[in-house]
Amino acid sequence: TEDIAKRILDYGFYAPTIYFPLVVNGALMIEPTETESKDSLDKFVEVMNQIHDEALNKPEKLKNAPSNTPIGRLDAVNAARKPILHD
Repeated sequence: TEDIAKRILDYGFYAPTIYFPLVVNGALMIEPTETESKDSLDKFVEVMNQIHDEALNKPEKLKNAPSNTPIGRLDAVNAARKPILHD
């Protein structure tokens, strides 16, 4: 789930809320706004299909995502335990 959310960033979309609701294993909560165009939603569907294909054929792309953002994948556990709250 986290790998998919991080890979979505590489395609220029915001990562969805993950693991919510908690009663659904591996949930992704996709919430497009009312102002999203049909073209934008169609592009998102294309991206999700591409990510599905990558998960089956090139899983390392998901494990290493994001790769097209200024900052790569953060160590979430370390960031939560040792936050840096200043510049």
